[in-house]
Amino acid sequence: MPDTLTIVDNRTGKKYELPIQDGTVRAMDLRQIRTAPDDFGLMTYDPAFMSTANCRSGITFIDGDKGVLLYRGYPIEQLAEESDFLETAYLILFGELPSAAQQQAWVREITLHTMLHENIKKFMEGFQYDAHPMGIFLSTVGALSTFYPDAKQIFEPSSRLRQTHRLIAKVPSIAAYAYRHSIGRPYVYPDNELSFTGNFLNMLFKMTEIKYHP
Repeated sequence: MPDTLTIVDNRTGKKYELPIQDGTVRAMDLRQIRTAPDDFGLMTYDPAFMSTANCRSGITFIDGDKGVLLYRGYPIEQLAEESDFLETAYLILFGELPSAAQQQAWVREITLHTMLHENIKKFMEGFQYDAHPMGIFLSTVGALSTFYPDAKQIFEPSSRLRQTHRLIAKVPSIAAYAYRHSIGRPYVYPDNELSFTGNFLNMLFKMTEIKYHP
């Protein structure tokens, strides 16, 4: 049985055969369905993309009706129970869970980039005390490119990977700084002896203790 969809346009009586691939038809294939040569062609109307796939993903599969979420074929429940944040990040980026040696190298690479430039702190201090933390966060992430001119080398794989390392490492620092800015507390530097999530909690909640214990 051919993987095609046959459409009969009752306005003109014409019949069209559209290919089906992975359970979808291309919206552009509908453009050939016209009532006149100068007609723009048939379009789809799908508010909020409720039944439209706008890309093909080799990373994520989601079926909201069945409560299914897979990353690289792994159920999210399995990753939540058996893998930490950085292991899951590695899986998403490289397509497989890291070996022990790969995980050690990966954690070391991320840890190298947790510190923020002191001028980023000054940049964040320019926001009003009652500015929304998400607004501060988004603005600061956007400003990172001004501190790392090599980020413009978007066609260079090694540069893209380096920016990925920086983002994974620095986003928790920026988020924690934005939170502490909003409540008027001093910023806390990263503690790379802690786990990734433990360090994030440290930057959020550390007070006067010498060593924060999550």
